[in-house]
Amino acid sequence: MRRLAAARAVRSARRIPLLQAVKTSLATVLAWLIAGIALPGELPVFAAVAALIVVQPSVNQTLVKALERSIGVVAGVTIATGVSLALGSAGWIVIVAIVVAIFASWALRLSPTSANQVAISAMLVLALGAATPEYAALRIVETLIGAATALVINALIVPPVAIGPAREAVDLLGRAVADHLEELGRALRRPIGRAELETLMIQARLLRPMREKAVTAVTEAEESLSLNPRRGSVGPLVAETDELLARLTALVNRVVGMTRNIHDEYEGSLIDDPVVAEIASQLERAGHDLRGVVDAGLGTVPEEDLEPPLLTAPVVVPRANPDHWILIGSLLEDLRRVREEIVGRSEAEG
Repeated sequence: MRRLAAARAVRSARRIPLLQAVKTSLATVLAWLIAGIALPGELPVFAAVAALIVVQPSVNQTLVKALERSIGVVAGVTIATGVSLALGSAGWIVIVAIVVAIFASWALRLSPTSANQVAISAMLVLALGAATPEYAALRIVETLIGAATALVINALIVPPVAIGPAREAVDLLGRAVADHLEELGRALRRPIGRAELETLMIQARLLRPMREKAVTAVTEAEESLSLNPRRGSVGPLVAETDELLARLTALVNRVVGMTRNIHDEYEGSLIDDPVVAEIASQLERAGHDLRGVVDAGLGTVPEEDLEPPLLTAPVVVPRANPDHWILIGSLLEDLRRVREEIVGRSEAEG
């Protein structure tokens, strides 16, 4: 068991994209060659390390890493040079430079990435060469060459837009909500026990983590569009997916509330009320129509092949049920709002 835990600690659940591995390799090699030609005389370690670290899945993330790396190197080599000029060239000044770098990063509130880079750069400058102002300046230029190379490579080799996982997560969420609407409809057509009510409640609560997963996926898709040359062609798909997710978020909240009300107020005699039977029918129709909304919003089914909607006009209550009017009233209000999200507010009001 300990070996398995150790393996999970050092291995990722999924590999980085092959394209990113190719871009990282290419950027590192080019940074080494360019820096070696531009700054002969020293191994271009700083350029290679910068390129290796800076390449990220999206152009925007790459730019952030480039800035963090550059700031860290500038601060690190400056600290190393200052410490070397003040204390000489003894071996122990490496430790002093590292400690100074750590507290300087803390005082400046640098990000963890930049803070680590400050200490690493200070150590490398003192370990690899004479910490003179000229040497420090060359290492800064070398780092900028590596970071710029990585940024250019990541922009030229078109970075992927994470639209696939986003659309898949939203599709799964939409179909799960549709399934649950139909489950609620079936639950109102026949007597059910507490165990089945508990199952319905658990299934409803599981919609929330599904929704959070979808939000994360859509956020990553939007992030991957930043500074991406494919934004013009893929951006509308991400926007449509985000819009559909917003509608599904409202439906998740509504469905969880409906399930909780049924779970808390359910009685076997409820199924004898004709209004409840109509609510059950509308819930089943809502599930059917929501699948159409998801297919239309994601473009997974051509518009001409979409099934026609089944939702009808709002349920009319001729007379309030004296025993279950609170539950029926809340279900009717929730159903009205579900209908608004599925068919649109303007059509629902019309």
